[in-house]
Parts: sequence; structure tokens; C-alpha cells
Amino acid sequence: MSMFDGFHDFKLDVLKEVGNIGAGNAATALSRLLDKPIDMTVPRVNLIQFDEIAERVGGSEQVVVAVFLRVDGDAPGNMFFIIEQKSAKTMLNNLLSIKVASEDHYTEMEYSALSEIGNILAGSYLSSLADFTRLSMVPTVPSIAVDMAGAILSFGLLQHGQMGDSALLIDTAFLEGEESMEGHFFLIPDPDSFEKIFRALGVPSE
Repeated sequence: MSMFDGFHDFKLDVLKEVGNIGAGNAATALSRLLDKPIDMTVPRVNLIQFDEIAERVGGSEQVVVAVFLRVDGDAPGNMFFIIEQKSAKTMLNNLLSIKVASEDHYTEMEYSALSEIGNILAGSYLSSLADFTRLSMVPTVPSIAVDMAGAILSFGLLQHGQMGDSALLIDTAFLEGEESMEGHFFLIPDPDSFEKIFRALGVPSE
């Protein structure tokens, strides 16, 4: 039985509040970086099983852009910011005013820009969670990849060993003018880390 079975709504509300604050911080950071107003929708927050992650982004064979980083500190784990290619190109064009040269190829500048956006998002959500829990949670330097979702998740497993079997999913959307660009943020704590996080939040894991 999953540790999340039977979770009451008020327990998930704690994580939703973390997501809301993180989204607000991310929107502020992006607005400062881009020198233009950026809004973000109220994020949808869920706890899912690890093997559901690929399905949430279109399936294991769906080609996506993913920013990956490791979380060190009191509750170590792995983080992914995953976005579909169409949204990635729209983000580059609308948010960063980078003219997209190819639908299936990324320049070094485009990689760098997407990596920085992923880094800002990850840092904002992680800082929010760290503030709530008062745990040390420090992100490493991010890496970026364009590949099938299943291959990206497998690479994360190979790089950092056994991941936890559950993930915190935050679905968010950027709003700039008439355009909306959706992204998926996953925090996959190591097997013992979720219990530490919930204990720090005052939420029993069982």
C-alpha cells in the first residue's frame, strides 16, 4: 500500500500551499529576469506514483524538454521540470523573444534560456518547501536534455540510483498576454525523504 493511500484533503492542502507560494515566487523571479510582467496560474498539485510520471507528460515515448537537478541536504531527492516541445518553443518565442529557427532543434542559446527558466522554477518551489519544513534543501547545478520522457527518467535513475517510488507533481502554466505555456514540475524525494518532509510539516505519513 502506498504511503499516500487514505490521505485526507487537508494533508494535500499543505503541499498545495507550498505550490502556490512557489509559483508566486517563480513568477516574480521570471518577471525580474525578463523585465516584463509574467503571471502563473494557480498550480495543480498532486502526489503520484513514480511510474505515472511519463504518462503525465504524454507517455514514455513523448519527446520532451527536461531540466534535471539533484537536491542535497536534509531531504535529498531529484527534481525535473518537464515541458512539451511546442510549449518550449512558444516560451522561447513569447517570453524571451528568441526567434525559433527549428521545431526539432535547439541552439545553445535556447538550451541556456530553457535551463535558466527551469532552474528558477525549481529553486522557487524548493525554497518554498524548505521554508515550510525548515529543512535544508539545496539544488545542484541543473542539466537539460531533449529526449523521450522514459529515457530521461531512466537516465535519472542511472545517475542517482534508486529513486523514491512517489513524486510531488506541480502542474503550472505561464501567462504572457494571450499565450499560455504549461510545464510539469516533479520532486522525487529519496525513499526516506518524504517521511522527513511530512514529519517536518506536521503531517503523519500513515
